[in-house]
Amino acid sequence: MIDGFGRRIEYLRVSVTDKCNLRCVYCMPEEGLSWLRKEQLLTYEEIVKVITTMAPLGLRRVRITGGEPLVRRDLPELVHMIAAVPGIEDLSLSTNGVLLEEHGEALREAGVNRVNISLDSLRPDRVDVLSRRPGSAQRIMAGIDRAERVGFEPIKVNVVLMRGRNDDEIADFADLTRERPWHIRFIELMPTGSNLHLSRDSFIPCAEALDRLREIGELEPVPGPWGNGPATYYRFPGAPGTVGVITPMSHNYCERCNRMRLTADGQLRPCLFGHLQTNLRDPLRRGEDLRPLIADTLRTKPERHLLVQGSDVGSGGLIALSQTGG
Repeated sequence: MIDGFGRRIEYLRVSVTDKCNLRCVYCMPEEGLSWLRKEQLLTYEEIVKVITTMAPLGLRRVRITGGEPLVRRDLPELVHMIAAVPGIEDLSLSTNGVLLEEHGEALREAGVNRVNISLDSLRPDRVDVLSRRPGSAQRIMAGIDRAERVGFEPIKVNVVLMRGRNDDEIADFADLTRERPWHIRFIELMPTGSNLHLSRDSFIPCAEALDRLREIGELEPVPGPWGNGPATYYRFPGAPGTVGVITPMSHNYCERCNRMRLTADGQLRPCLFGHLQTNLRDPLRRGEDLRPLIADTLRTKPERHLLVQGSDVGSGGLIALSQTGG
């Protein structure tokens, strides 16, 4: 699968639900959204049918996302089915970690290789404020601990930077990499319809975070762990972990994009943002060949996103990142 700009597309992010058990301030309105109905969601068998169709075309990597994917029942069953698809070489999961202690072992046994876990503060009271769910911090940390014990490798911890809310913890997060084999990734805040105030007032470029870290120690560029995607990585000398930065706003990396997204209701999106998407669910349920639709979607993949900080221009009308799998 080669798009119109010569990029090889081999990675699919699959959202299994639009629901989430948190209400993180940068991701979703506190009151939630109008959730998809059960009949609108792709079944596990339908998700696997899409992946089975794309694998001979060049799909090699699948990431399961949400919303929060672990709120969907029997997720290890889907993992087992995807892991059995010929040609799929890597299967990963993005999660907020709240349910990972409970489900981590079953997911690892079913075929998940590695996990990305969202954690926006190391202070329990602050985690609860940012997630708008009391008690979430303890469960997230327990989930990270379980991820280590069952053997997920690598473990990536995603931190969305917000001025005045968690930027005083940049050094604390980075210091974890001196002791733990974690890959801490600082992510620039991306605007959606529900977070424009944050996007306007709390944005921090990752270059500023790196400048702060260089004041406490030498950082050396490193290749980073397997599946590093758009992140650029650094390491304190001798540290077992790394510090990564993901810069969708200050340094666009779209020229290296290798992915498409399948939403929970079966829309194939060539970009996280924008209006472009192709309905695969209804043709799939009619028994139609999906390959021409996949090819058409590939041809529409834009050269880059058109996000503007503090504005919903370019977001495609998204209210929350959970609507498309983030």
